[in-house]
Amino acid sequence: MSDIRSRIIGTGSCLPKKVVSNKDLEAVVDTTDEWISSRTGISTRCIATSESAVDVASKAADEAIKASGLAPEDIDLVVTGTVTPDMAFPSTSSMVQSRLGLRSGIPALDVSAACSGFLYALDVADKYIRLEDAKNVLVIGVDLFSRVVDWTDRSTCVLFGDGAGAAVLKAESNGNGILSTHMHSDGRHGELLYAPMDIKEHPFSVKDEAKADDNGSKLREPSTLKMRGNEIFKIAVRSMNGAIMEALDSNGLKAEDITLLVPHQANTRIIKAMKDRLDLPDGKIFVNISKYGNTSAASIPIALDEAFREGRIKDGDIVIMVAFGGGLTWGSVAVRW
Repeated sequence: MSDIRSRIIGTGSCLPKKVVSNKDLEAVVDTTDEWISSRTGISTRCIATSESAVDVASKAADEAIKASGLAPEDIDLVVTGTVTPDMAFPSTSSMVQSRLGLRSGIPALDVSAACSGFLYALDVADKYIRLEDAKNVLVIGVDLFSRVVDWTDRSTCVLFGDGAGAAVLKAESNGNGILSTHMHSDGRHGELLYAPMDIKEHPFSVKDEAKADDNGSKLREPSTLKMRGNEIFKIAVRSMNGAIMEALDSNGLKAEDITLLVPHQANTRIIKAMKDRLDLPDGKIFVNISKYGNTSAASIPIALDEAFREGRIKDGDIVIMVAFGGGLTWGSVAVRW
């Protein structure tokens, strides 16, 4: 493989206009501001009212392309991480390609890895660039979880928000860029965090529930998110910490070499557990969950965009991104900015 690396040269993000506070949720579900903030660290979240996934994804992508200094026609590939697309097909990537006037004929594809979706998409983009099949790649993370949460379930509906983030990767050989990617999945624990699809019955559907296997039973559940939070917490902390160490070990780095850790924004308790295990000072970890909640595949690119615009990331900095999501999926990406 060549010495070409994928360098992030532009970032962007987009949040829906409607801001929903914990107080607002008190009128929707049996909860309180204190209960939510003390257990999750979340104060507000943005909820899509009229915006589609393609709307927010396109705005974030447009920002990222403009920040990169490239023109839309320079993009060779679009990869989007999402589990809440507007349509089963065409892909969100294809619709963004059309919306932004990107070149016709370039590959445009979506990947499904829930909250790890942006990192999975980065991994795909990085491999295209390293194999010299693309020079400039648009990577998007977008999810509108307001579409899939059960708004009567206070244990889950308070956790999530909607949004999109994006980054433009460029092939470079100066030593900076993505150092390594580490993606993982374990489908054996998929029942801990999942959302069934709204499956339509047909003339050949199995009507006898006793004869339906476990998967068949799940397909007949309401199409809202299901999560076993206590079990997820333990696995998430262990898996993300392991993925961080994998990224460091693969590049001969130690925790003290990290300039900024950008974790998936799922829960402040999970983030604090990772910080404590790595013995990182507060200034080396980026947290914005209080404003946006868990935006799934969008959380890391939104955080990355904010961190860069706030001057928290500079040339040569070591940035580690880490995520955990339904699948179960998890992974990390190490970058020399």
